[in-house]
Amino acid sequence: MATYTPSTPIDNVQLGRGGGPPVPPAGGGDGGGRSGSPNYGARLRRARLGLICAIATVCMVFISLTSAYVVRQGLPTFDDTSRSYVRDWGEVHLPWMLLAVNTALLLISSITMEAARRDVTRQAALSPVKSIPGISLGDERHFPWLGITVLLGLGFLIGQWMAWGELHNGGFYINTNPNSSFVFLLTATHGVHLAGGIIALLWAAITTLLRKPLEARRIVVDVTSWYWHFMAFLWIYIFALLAFAR
Repeated sequence: MATYTPSTPIDNVQLGRGGGPPVPPAGGGDGGGRSGSPNYGARLRRARLGLICAIATVCMVFISLTSAYVVRQGLPTFDDTSRSYVRDWGEVHLPWMLLAVNTALLLISSITMEAARRDVTRQAALSPVKSIPGISLGDERHFPWLGITVLLGLGFLIGQWMAWGELHNGGFYINTNPNSSFVFLLTATHGVHLAGGIIALLWAAITTLLRKPLEARRIVVDVTSWYWHFMAFLWIYIFALLAFAR
């Protein structure tokens, strides 16, 4: 019967610590993968979880504002002059046409933001293929969806500023009546949160100019895109609230 004889004596085999068998190296990074290689999938999941928490916080803010808006609308105040309760809610003539144009700009920007997200996701998916020697996918031309989204977002904010100017020209200020106060509060709060999304988009553009890893840019664009869609949905809600809850 044939037998197997090892070519290396057992005494020369390198043993691990404590005389046991050698232990394979543990994976590094954020869990899994080669040592020192970042796990972008785990980072993306954590970023999305943080986004969900941020969106939940913003939702709570606008739910509180909506409740205050509806309650204050039907709440009378006491007038010292007449010594009676009066309704001081007042009327606000909103520039509906300009607000409709702003809404269209924001909805279009949501479409371009989604195109930017899909484009960077596609680049990240093809990146391992491009790294294979001898494989070439040709020169790809990428449409500047991200830049267009930034311009549309800035256009929306400028349009909102113009809408506030028309309100001022019509004699409606923050302290004109409770109705005008809520109009400025709701639109300004939404504008501030949208400006935060524009800052995130500019950061994504900076990561591109600094030649940061593609996956890092993908995380920024992915999270910002969902936040941007939420901002578009939130503005539709505010627009409907101001139009019908009167």
